[in-house]
Amino acid sequence: MVAFTLLEVMLAMTLLAIMVVLLFSSLRVGAESWDRGEKKIADVNEKAVVYQFFKRHLPSAKPLWDRFSSDDESFSFQGERQHIQFVSTFPASAERKGFQLFSLKHDDFGKHAIKVSVRPFYPLAEGEEWTDDEVTLLENVEEFELQYLAVEDPDSAGVWLNSWQGQDKLPALVKIKITLQDESYWPEMVIPLRLTDSQDEASGLPF
Repeated sequence: MVAFTLLEVMLAMTLLAIMVVLLFSSLRVGAESWDRGEKKIADVNEKAVVYQFFKRHLPSAKPLWDRFSSDDESFSFQGERQHIQFVSTFPASAERKGFQLFSLKHDDFGKHAIKVSVRPFYPLAEGEEWTDDEVTLLENVEEFELQYLAVEDPDSAGVWLNSWQGQDKLPALVKIKITLQDESYWPEMVIPLRLTDSQDEASGLPF
């Protein structure tokens, strides 16, 4: 019969305790690494969604005139430091067809979000109903800054403006700067617009 002394039992229990501590420490480090990886993936996906939104809709902005929503005609593309509106379209596979008026603004209250509202640009036919849609593009936004490149001379580099009001054409570029509340890195976006001199588009008539 094998007998253990009290010292041997205490030594075995100490070694077992150390092994358990090391095991749970390894599990905790692994779980924390997994969580960091998941958060990193979520952050990258969030940035990709926002970037794809601007890349898909802004370049196809149309230089249309609004001659039906008020007595005074106005150019559809309007921009401020924290607000932008433009006319564009959804992909062919989307349910909403035709030109849509996109409006983006930074909501400083609540979740400090960039919100997007969308409505048809042209008046609906009699009997049709279509409510405006508003969705949150990004939350926890500290700053949302926009600038617009005005190019008067094709040979010049142009001038960056903080406002695009009272214009009769599209800016050449739109610069978008987003700062999150957690101060995580967000790359600055510069989106080129497909400038056109088409009189059909500038007329504000459907085609």
